[in-house]
Amino acid sequence: MDLRIFTEPQQGATYDTLLTVAKATEDLGFDAFFRSDHYLSMGSGDGLPGPTDAWITLAGLARETKRIRLGTLMTAGTFRLPGVLAIQVAQVDQMSGGRVELGLGAGWFEEEHKAYGIPFPKEKFARLEEQLEIVTGLWATEVGKTFDFHGTYYDLTKSPALPKPAQSKVPVLIGGHGAKRTPRLAARFADEFNLPFAGAEDSAAKFERVRDAAREIGRDPGELVCSNALVVCVGRDDQEVARRAAAIGREVDELKTNGLAGSPAEVVDKIGRYAEAGSQRIYLQVLDLSDLDHLELISSQVQSQLS
Repeated sequence: MDLRIFTEPQQGATYDTLLTVAKATEDLGFDAFFRSDHYLSMGSGDGLPGPTDAWITLAGLARETKRIRLGTLMTAGTFRLPGVLAIQVAQVDQMSGGRVELGLGAGWFEEEHKAYGIPFPKEKFARLEEQLEIVTGLWATEVGKTFDFHGTYYDLTKSPALPKPAQSKVPVLIGGHGAKRTPRLAARFADEFNLPFAGAEDSAAKFERVRDAAREIGRDPGELVCSNALVVCVGRDDQEVARRAAAIGREVDELKTNGLAGSPAEVVDKIGRYAEAGSQRIYLQVLDLSDLDHLELISSQVQSQLS
């Protein structure tokens, strides 16, 4: 079971804070550092000092880390034109020496679009399908050849399809709880299917739905990595768990129900239930980015038992 650190910088974080957490992620032996792609805080937080752009952040981290994978859960398809996104991700992949992964979703948070003047189209899912075709098509085009795409929402003619990523194939992540269209898209385009904030039993059923969609198009379902994203709150004792829960404005019982919370032994046991459901990777949503001792505890007493 891979453990990855997943952050929500729109809630309030500078680049320097993210760099500190990314370096701790690397030093403590975690597999990857991922971040959300949002421009507006959610809930009661003020979001100070303001948002950081996901791909500018990852470009900086690409030059200041050496081992960890870097990516997004999820880049909003409404934020960037797909041709531009393909260039951005390829460049960051080159800057990292081939450590980038692209999580791409349709976009959903209408308020942040209004706040920053970003168009929020009514039909987002059909656009996402075209975006996936374009991004993966541009990367797959042989050097010296051109790429054309004529869809409902995007039109590309004689694109040189450059630059190319450092990796022969940048892993693409698709996620969500949709019953029909999401599994179909994941089966067609994804290297990894991610379920955010779902229980183990629910995850098992939805993972199988994606595998069935892969079989329907003749794809080996074993090619798809299945993963979960879950909030994490671990403590050496009940008092420490309660303190960490209070720091992120959550209740312990709720976190134990909906996330990975409790003692290291409790969390290891619950991760085991996700593994039984078919999860191969877990993104630990870390909401208090100032608490590096939390990461150290997870590394030494949770991750060490999963190796």
